[in-house]
Amino acid sequence: MIIDADSHVVETPHTWDYLEESDKKYRPQLFQSADSPSTQYWFLDGKNIGFRNATLSEQELVALSKQTGRTLQTAPEARELRDVELRLQHMDRLGIDVQILFNTMWIARVADKAEVEIALCGAWNRWMADVWKQGKNRLRWSCVVPGMTIPEALQQIRFARENGAVAVSLRPFENEKHLVDPYFYPIYEEASRRDMAIAVHIANGSPQLMDQFKPRYDRMGGFAQFRIPTVITCLSLMMSDVPLLFPKLRWGFVEASAQWVPWVVNEAVRRSGTKGFPKNPCKDFRIYITAQTDDDFPYVLKYAGEDNIVIGTDYGHTDASSEVDAIAVFRQNNTIGDAAKTKILDDNPRTLYKV
Repeated sequence: MIIDADSHVVETPHTWDYLEESDKKYRPQLFQSADSPSTQYWFLDGKNIGFRNATLSEQELVALSKQTGRTLQTAPEARELRDVELRLQHMDRLGIDVQILFNTMWIARVADKAEVEIALCGAWNRWMADVWKQGKNRLRWSCVVPGMTIPEALQQIRFARENGAVAVSLRPFENEKHLVDPYFYPIYEEASRRDMAIAVHIANGSPQLMDQFKPRYDRMGGFAQFRIPTVITCLSLMMSDVPLLFPKLRWGFVEASAQWVPWVVNEAVRRSGTKGFPKNPCKDFRIYITAQTDDDFPYVLKYAGEDNIVIGTDYGHTDASSEVDAIAVFRQNNTIGDAAKTKILDDNPRTLYKV
């Protein structure tokens, strides 16, 4: 089985058809930028609550692919899952058996009020449940949860698990809280009970940090706002008691590449100050990291081991992480052996997501 450990769905107005009747007043509206017509944003009550991936034409995608040297072309009906069968057919052409779907909109905080967060998360999760039912069990997903209301988050996790979800998406920072905060322990208990992973996808739910890390150079993109918090959270997790308190819980750190793993592992071992600290915290603490095709795999595997690296395509996006044919490109990598490739493409994501 070939598992794409990081793919996406791009939200559309249809997503919000899954709002409960009483929550229709929270329906986001989509607006495009006057300066860049291909760039769109979701608005609610006059406030920007989320970015929508650029809606580029096929010609623009081809040109961008040539510019970046990475394949980025996907049909809008497939990336938005308006046509589930088309998505499955494209997966067949790419040699992918299963994709793990992540949201696009929740890369930053989407709501200031708990009732709005509950409504939007519930709609998105019901949408994905419907997609899973159409997807022949090939489109598994990571649910979004209303972190401001833990009891409701637990209820949505249960619904998601019963409807094809394999992970719980949490951002490295949720408002003022960090993921090792005991506040999140009930979510970890529920995920453990349901045999689901915690997926820390690049994102940032802290408005303060988002503003502080705002790119000062256009080509820097979201490196500081989204990737760096993900790396910080991985080190924080290794240095905390959380892996010991939840010994069955699996963690995925998604879309930040894996090139930083040697640095973080070395820092964790060095800073632990104890002889009992594991030499390979990724393996001992059940931490999995998604790699990119241009990562230095021999160097990364030296510190992470062969059992804790996975790979994804970032299907549907066009940013620095995206490479639709990443699986095929990775298979041509001649720096590691076939046994390691099989683990990264099959065994490791199967273990992380229990598919």
